[in-house]
Amino acid sequence: MALEHITVLDLTHMLSGPYGTMLLADLGARTIKVEPPGTGEGTRRLLEHDPDYSRDGMGAYFLTLNRNKQSVCIDLKSEAGLAVFMDLVRHADVVFDNFSVGVTKRLGIDYEALSAVNPRIITCSVTGFGSTGPATQRPAFDQVVQAMGGGMSITGTPETGPTRSGIPIGDLGGGVFGAMGVLAAIAQRERIGRGQHVDVSMLDAQISLLNYMATMHLMSGIVPEGIGNGHFVHVPYNSYPTADGHIIVACIGDAFWKRFLECIDLPALRRPEYDQQPGRFAAKSEIDAIVSEEFRTQPTAHWLEKLSAARIPCGPVNNFRQALNDTQVRARDMVVDVPLKTGETIQMPGNPIKLSADPARAYGSPPTLGEHTEDVLRSLPGYDEERLSALRTQNVIA
Repeated sequence: MALEHITVLDLTHMLSGPYGTMLLADLGARTIKVEPPGTGEGTRRLLEHDPDYSRDGMGAYFLTLNRNKQSVCIDLKSEAGLAVFMDLVRHADVVFDNFSVGVTKRLGIDYEALSAVNPRIITCSVTGFGSTGPATQRPAFDQVVQAMGGGMSITGTPETGPTRSGIPIGDLGGGVFGAMGVLAAIAQRERIGRGQHVDVSMLDAQISLLNYMATMHLMSGIVPEGIGNGHFVHVPYNSYPTADGHIIVACIGDAFWKRFLECIDLPALRRPEYDQQPGRFAAKSEIDAIVSEEFRTQPTAHWLEKLSAARIPCGPVNNFRQALNDTQVRARDMVVDVPLKTGETIQMPGNPIKLSADPARAYGSPPTLGEHTEDVLRSLPGYDEERLSALRTQNVIA
């Protein structure tokens, strides 16, 4: 696989960091999850006994985020444990963490310390606010950066007030950009021969995702309000109720508007001022009301067939069951089987990155705590059974 030559030491916890390392593991990187002895990473405990959301003593968070990984237990707060970790670093490519700013330095495992041991090492830290600026020490979770990043202010409507994304894009965005930064550093290492530190701020990620909407504000000074499922530019572009659900229609540009009029014959919309985008946007509420009234007369499937035949961008508003059973989703292997140690198989989202040269991925089970400690350490020089036994006795490893 694309990254099978890469070894990642995964010091992450919760969501943003584990999602980033999950993406790397999905692409073939040997990903060694380094956990505290006894307790393990925090999400091991999350939902672990929930009858609906746990299997084999692990909750849905941990099961999903830690597939394809190995688990090694090392006490990084002990001198002996730090020495073991440095031995791993000598043979690794990447160390990925999402600790608070300053933690890696206090532990003696920041980029400066690790690069002295292995000049080719790449470190990546995903934090709430990054390593520079006045807010570096502030704690942050998903909803904090969603709010501070501006996205919540345009989600929802003026009537409902700001609404966070149902998907935790604050956390997941940090993980995606972290993985992307690691890949860029790996590519650059091929040219310059040394590693570097990747500094990813979850807030930075949210600002980046504002994209053209931020540029519109910076150009005009206009502060946008919540737009619900509508659009800043295009009309009709919204979710509309049907006889049995909701449908999304996205008429981007005048050409799609002409097709829409040919497909949905509504005389009230055949006005010359609606032929161009500015006229439609000025009458957005009126157009949406007319379209909504028409769509209510037939079920979603009726309109999907009609609009799709005219090649008008559209889609159903799916719940989770519908989305995860969509024929397109299944055809792209976006629901995959992951085995557990019990012999049971669970399903979870697959890898969205498809590489033509990579074989189809068989997903590995999430590791039990410390499952691979001895196997991983035995692969290093100098770790015979006598040394491993001594480290276990001292509670350095588990």
